[in-house]
Amino acid sequence: MSIPARRRSTSRTILLDRSLEALPVFRLSDSASDDGVISFEPSEGQRWRVLPSPGDRLPGTFDQDVYVELCHRFSEAGLPSDGVLRFTLHAFLRSMGRRVDGRTYEQLRSALGRLEHTRLESAGAYFDAVSGTVFSGQFTILSSVAVDRRRYTNREQLPLFPALPASEPGEAQIKIAPLVRGNIAAGHTATLASSQYLALSSPVARRLYRLLEVAREEGSVTWRVALDTLASLLPLSQRYPSHLQRVLEPAHDMLVGAGLVRDVQIKQHLREWYVDYVLASRQT
Repeated sequence: MSIPARRRSTSRTILLDRSLEALPVFRLSDSASDDGVISFEPSEGQRWRVLPSPGDRLPGTFDQDVYVELCHRFSEAGLPSDGVLRFTLHAFLRSMGRRVDGRTYEQLRSALGRLEHTRLESAGAYFDAVSGTVFSGQFTILSSVAVDRRRYTNREQLPLFPALPASEPGEAQIKIAPLVRGNIAAGHTATLASSQYLALSSPVARRLYRLLEVAREEGSVTWRVALDTLASLLPLSQRYPSHLQRVLEPAHDMLVGAGLVRDVQIKQHLREWYVDYVLASRQT
């Protein structure tokens, strides 16, 4: 495949770190009240925690979309070994399908900062595909973030940012952390179609799409998950089965309508509730 053809192909797909996708990182809201800690125990003896930076909140729905777009650009750039990506904030927001204005410009700067400073803590929960072992310790999604003002030649874009009369739209340089880029480069990935991800308007549906692609990469055509485990993986604050079903139902309808799953059933067996997903064939 020629280089231009390969670039056209990768531009339609997003490679995500499968280990990270299998763990909860982003709250499904952007509320400032989400200032606690995400905790999850995948299995006995394993623990995963998401620790916000002091004075900041946990990563939320906007941060989730920024993370996915960063992985999209990392894939499109050919998986640079140093993990460095450069982009204008204007182009980045456009690629995310977001309106470009002063508010979203500041949202993006804040999101990049959270991805750099939010600590992810693994006690045997995160698999490092490069070393072939589980990782214990702390890491972040981004190693560094720098945003500089645009050059004078690009000042014609300033009217797009009415809330920033004394500042210019930024040029960003970020570095994806070694563990995350190492897993992606090693092929320990889950793959999204960018068009399908952007077409899902619900943050819950977007997160479910990411989880379902982990199941697909692990060889599953069907995926059964306990309802309370799914709530922790998303994560959702609701805990009663009836409340969880009300939150999940519109997202499930969206996934079925988008052709990403063929069927979804929520069933009770004995005293435990489960969700059964039947994955659709991957569209090419």
